[in-house]
Amino acid sequence: MNGSKPKKVLKVLVLSDLRYIKRLHQADLRFEAYLVTMSELDRAAISAMRRSYGDQGLSEADLAPNPLAQFQSWLHEAAQNPIIVEANAMVLGTIEEDGPATRTVLLKDVTDGGFTFFSNYQSQKGRQIALNPKVSLLFPWYAMERQVIILGAAKEIDRSESEEYFATRPWSSQIGAWASLQSEPLVSRSELEVRFQKYSKEFPEGSSVPIPPYWGGYVVQATSIEFWQGRYSRLHDRIRYTANSFEGQYLGLANNGWKAERFFP
Repeated sequence: MNGSKPKKVLKVLVLSDLRYIKRLHQADLRFEAYLVTMSELDRAAISAMRRSYGDQGLSEADLAPNPLAQFQSWLHEAAQNPIIVEANAMVLGTIEEDGPATRTVLLKDVTDGGFTFFSNYQSQKGRQIALNPKVSLLFPWYAMERQVIILGAAKEIDRSESEEYFATRPWSSQIGAWASLQSEPLVSRSELEVRFQKYSKEFPEGSSVPIPPYWGGYVVQATSIEFWQGRYSRLHDRIRYTANSFEGQYLGLANNGWKAERFFP
């Protein structure tokens, strides 16, 4: 031993992306990789996939007085972690007549008013939210053995806010919003490329691209926010913030009137 601080050990059962291995090195992690082919990945191998979580816990004494401060703290730590790709990525769950639907979207703002993301209002998610605004959000920060689970209701934000954000998007993303008939059947990729070229000519790079009338933001006003921390022996920590009383009004995330309660894992 040379007296240097020992590196953490991370065992990875299946590594199909060499970029992930590189990132582990960048994070100063030593790892043991078990590369297997899909033919070797049988039911027994899948059943045996597991890892032991660490000793880092989540105690009531360390909680912020409101869920906004607690979330911002965890989001900051996730953003600083070199292994986590897009710390602001969240799984959005919606409800339709045939059952639930999920997809990943990006958090673009979090304030006392809630969690904001942007989308095509005519997309599948947009149509579902219009019928039933109740949604869920999940931040899966696996590398930190953490999750944040949010329940609430989504509503469209002010048009001026959507226009302000759209103006900050890269030109290609702005054109993409015009080109994509999100969630509609697509005959081939070439059809999408043709539409992109069409709007690229209509709104040349360097020009001001207007926001599509069917595109904008949603804010999710939370009624429940759970912070999950993985622990040894599957004795995970689950602490959930809920509002003591809504009285028909939305309780802002920065309000200290939220109740923090621990749940069995």
